Amino acid sequence: MHSDIGADDYHESERSRLSGSRRVEHDWMTDLLSTTAAPPAAPRTQPILGIPLALTDYERTLDWVDATVESGGRGYICVAAVHTVMGCLEDPELLEAVLGSDFTVPDGQPLVWALNMLGHRLRDRVYGPDLMELACERARRTGRRMFLYGGRDSDPTALPRLEAVLLERFPGLQIAGTLQAKFTELSDEESDAVADAINESGAEIVWVGLGVPRQEKWMAQMRERLDAPVLVGVGAAFDFHAGLVKQAPDSLQRIGMEWLFRLLQEPRRLWRRYARYNPRFVAGFLRQYSAHQRSKG
Repeated sequence: MHSDIGADDYHESERSRLSGSRRVEHDWMTDLLSTTAAPPAAPRTQPILGIPLALTDYERTLDWVDATVESGGRGYICVAAVHTVMGCLEDPELLEAVLGSDFTVPDGQPLVWALNMLGHRLRDRVYGPDLMELACERARRTGRRMFLYGGRDSDPTALPRLEAVLLERFPGLQIAGTLQAKFTELSDEESDAVADAINESGAEIVWVGLGVPRQEKWMAQMRERLDAPVLVGVGAAFDFHAGLVKQAPDSLQRIGMEWLFRLLQEPRRLWRRYARYNPRFVAGFLRQYSAHQRSKG
């Protein structure tokens, strides 16, 4: 037995069907957009001698790294000691690279003291070697894939030693690849080869251990070529964790005398740096602090 459907009933049925289809499509798009995380906001900063330093800590820095990976963003973090800040005042390319980062963390204890003298309340610095260590511990649990780029160009065993140490200390850590850097500037073809190697590894975080200013300039130059969401330049952290260079005792680090310990270890390499930059930093910051006090008055 067949029932007759009038024109009005037919059009009403079609409107209901199309409306339902649009609701399904809308709900699908809403679900898709809701699962795509927004890029994370960088922390607030305070300039020290013109270099913006992030008012952050280890936990919030690592949260930013995870959020950037999750959102599919691309960024890089600089890790600054006094040497970095002062180098920026003399090297326009280094300054551009540091200012182009998503943020720069205060690695040196004197920078934390300077920030606190300007009215902030940082409890600790964000020390590159410790940041890398804490990131490895977190990545061991989350499965983040890491790449190690850098190492001592004069010692081909340095990078394999670092990888072995990290894998032993953090079972389950996924090191997607390693690549020893050349000391000389890379040609376009060599840069392409480096980018291909890192991209093919599927790494999500690239740790860059080239030292200042090479690592900052490298990250700025390579950022657009690399698929990895996050690059972090950590300088001497590679040597420290590989056991090639001793770290200063915690007691010296807390009182800001790590530079003296390192100077005693490597006097020929470091004495000019500290003799040149440390007094100039103190003088420059005292001028900034005096201006800050006058502005309050």
